[in-house]
Amino acid sequence: MAADLAATPSTGLRVQACGDCHIANFGGFGSPERRLVFDINDFDETLPAPWEWDLKRLAASTVLAGRELGVGDKHCGSAARAAARSYRQRMREYSEMRALEVWYSHLDAEVFIDEAQSSAARKRWSRIEKSAKLQTAEHVFPKITARKNGRVRIIDMPPLVYHPPEIASISSRVHKMFERYRRTLPEERRVVLERYHVVDIARKVVGIGSVGTRCDVALLMAGETDPLFLQFKQANESVLAPYAGKSRYSNQGERVVTGQRMLQSASDVFLGWARDDEGCDYYFRQLRDMRMKIDISHMSHEDWFEYVEICAWALARAHARTGDPAKIAGYLGKNDTFDRAIGEFALAYADQAERDHASLVKAIRAGKIHAAHIEAAS
Repeated sequence: MAADLAATPSTGLRVQACGDCHIANFGGFGSPERRLVFDINDFDETLPAPWEWDLKRLAASTVLAGRELGVGDKHCGSAARAAARSYRQRMREYSEMRALEVWYSHLDAEVFIDEAQSSAARKRWSRIEKSAKLQTAEHVFPKITARKNGRVRIIDMPPLVYHPPEIASISSRVHKMFERYRRTLPEERRVVLERYHVVDIARKVVGIGSVGTRCDVALLMAGETDPLFLQFKQANESVLAPYAGKSRYSNQGERVVTGQRMLQSASDVFLGWARDDEGCDYYFRQLRDMRMKIDISHMSHEDWFEYVEICAWALARAHARTGDPAKIAGYLGKNDTFDRAIGEFALAYADQAERDHASLVKAIRAGKIHAAHIEAAS
């Protein structure tokens, strides 16, 4: 899609783009102040780029998600237009704020309860929030660890989490890399991290978009009941780089971390980066810290529309932090011309995505491409 978007007309207005802004890459997580906030939550491809690339990807994914839900194209197009309208209206609001107001703005996850149109929806969002607030290290520790030979270990849950045969060499590599990562943290956070020591490392299978990259989970302990889980994931060059320009950062992990800090209203205090002895770049973060998992496949059509609008709101807030909201709002205007154009684009691009997928399936069946059935990571 990056190649396709690069060939489309551009406003020339750039922001720190997410780079992979589809409808499933939003969610809730814990802020350093222990609030549950809602925001973009995937930054593997982040890079300065035209703001409209993110919005077009969000709109196209909205149509594809709607089709998965069994929504007709009339309503899918309406949802894409609703996303564009939400982005346009919120961007105008941000354009009228002071720069610091924009920077400090955030979306508490309670926005879903506040915006819910029915009591059933409010109850459902309340349950999701309550569950997310239990996704902390101390709560998940007894569920995903066990004692083995007197030592605490991460439980194998193949095929998603496991200890590979070469775990000894992996552990040695990680311990070397861990010190490099530690030095990328602000000094006051190093003080906290120094209280913990690594007791186990396991391989974690990544999501579909990152298949083939390395990802591991480390269990650190500061005491018998004081765990910390860190995930470190390989970072490659952004898919936007050939079209938007290379990153200014030599370490791709630093690119991811810095982009995340720019775009999110509140980021993980243990975000950092490192390079291993093989020259691979990584970024580090906490694992599942108050993670608010949102399953769009079980939403009602009304809830889905609300969710799409809030995702677009979060995207506008992120872009307003790193771009010029007044210029973007000026381009978008006050009527629905832009909304309708994005709706038409989203339907056309969703059609193209489905044609591409059909060609892929055809090639697999013809034996031109080898494919194996695997269970996708959650």
